[in-house]
Amino acid sequence: MQGENPVYKKPFHIFLTDYTGDSLEKQFLDKENMEKTTKTKKVPHTLILLLGMMLVAYIATWLVPQGAFEMVANDAGRLSVVPGTYHAVESTTSMTPWDLLQVIPRAFAAAQDVIFFVLIVGGVLAVARATGTVDALIGRMLERFGDSPQKLIFAVVFVFAMASSSIGTAGEYIPFVLILVALCRAMKLDAMTAVGMIVAGYGIGYGVSAFNPFTVLIAQQIAEIPAYSGLGLRLAIFVPFVLIGFHHVWQYTKNVQNNPGASMMAGIPCPLGDKPTHNYPQLNGRHKLILASFVATLAIAVAGIATQGWYLYELGAVFIAWGILVAIIGKLSPDTAANKFIEGTSELVMTAVLIGVARGIALVMEDGQILHTLVHGMSLPLSYVSAELSAVGMLVIQTLLNTFIPSGSGQAFVTMPLMAPLGDLVGVPRQVAVLAYQFGDGFSNMIIPTNAVLMGILGMAGVPYSQWFKFCLPLLVKLMVAAALVLVGATMFGYGLDVQPQVTAMMEAANG
Repeated sequence: MQGENPVYKKPFHIFLTDYTGDSLEKQFLDKENMEKTTKTKKVPHTLILLLGMMLVAYIATWLVPQGAFEMVANDAGRLSVVPGTYHAVESTTSMTPWDLLQVIPRAFAAAQDVIFFVLIVGGVLAVARATGTVDALIGRMLERFGDSPQKLIFAVVFVFAMASSSIGTAGEYIPFVLILVALCRAMKLDAMTAVGMIVAGYGIGYGVSAFNPFTVLIAQQIAEIPAYSGLGLRLAIFVPFVLIGFHHVWQYTKNVQNNPGASMMAGIPCPLGDKPTHNYPQLNGRHKLILASFVATLAIAVAGIATQGWYLYELGAVFIAWGILVAIIGKLSPDTAANKFIEGTSELVMTAVLIGVARGIALVMEDGQILHTLVHGMSLPLSYVSAELSAVGMLVIQTLLNTFIPSGSGQAFVTMPLMAPLGDLVGVPRQVAVLAYQFGDGFSNMIIPTNAVLMGILGMAGVPYSQWFKFCLPLLVKLMVAAALVLVGATMFGYGLDVQPQVTAMMEAANG
């Protein structure tokens, strides 16, 4: 899902200045340079796409038969679909244009907990970045592995995947594009290698995320399963998928080393020219203490969720406390910390808007009483295949939808209200449905042209989208095949059945 980020994709001009003194924003927004380095067609703004989908959903309420499943509450008070109870509703409703306009503010209200949590996390992470900890960590990594291409590639893919998996980083990588391009050029490699390292880590991190609050947490909330449940499998598949990404980039790198003419960037000018490499701050004791406090914050959050039933309000409070601690450790003045926090939240306003509008798409279908009809219709073709193949079908659906909803959290709001009950109908555990959503959102983020972060990275590195597509498509196929195998195995072995919401009526029938 992802991503303006999903879920966390921000302007990069606030981080660093370019190594020649020009701002990264100036370079990226240079229209002439963009026309020379990218050969992509202009696509509509994501907000326009979402509003268009909302309009399509509105029109569908007039065309799609209105129907509903019977719903029953489990012991926790959560509503679940009763399989096999779909029926046409007797009293149909018609949405007017005025009703459609009211959906948007109602959708923002319905998604307010997620929106405010996203803004809080964005502000706190901006405070952490202001301490120089992120720059110092990446600089240390590059200095250590810069003379070994294979080690560098693995380190970048692994660390970036870890960051995306844990806190949903994405746009933060854009300032490091030129750094990695410069490093690759010094090692007689090309810009495609640099972009491959970054995007593979970013996409795989989102796809197999274990802790990402913008995707996993939101999808599990909508699916009505415990937050951060199913952690074991997600952690187990992290390294294998990272290795797939590493192998793909390293194989290309070796080919370029052995035959420079095999480079997909042959004949395409490097955007760096003779620019020197940026100097990173040293990773000092203060930076290490901030990193340690971040790990401790994650541990406290997970423990609170597991033992106290914490969710977004409590998690927001935990991150606020961490932000205050970071400002103190980093010796930021109150005014500086406040300004950075506001900058961080302001960068995520678009993401917040997308989350609200995306929620409105499902709200239109709910008000028009066609949501269950769509679930029923989607379940029909899947009902002719096994539950394992149904899980793979969910992966395909999520992948296709991500083209139109590149926001990970926005996609969760649009699709999970459909996928969770659909899983109940076709025998796919809701945990597996969440996993299919993760795979489809994260992996396709690496190739869809509606992904603002991807296009920013390509533009900064001077990599034409057509060339990137040729490089990335085989990697995407490999990841999708591996994801399908994981979904089949997870379904076969009942992954997530221990947290599956139980339908009271079905339990009573079984006991009777």
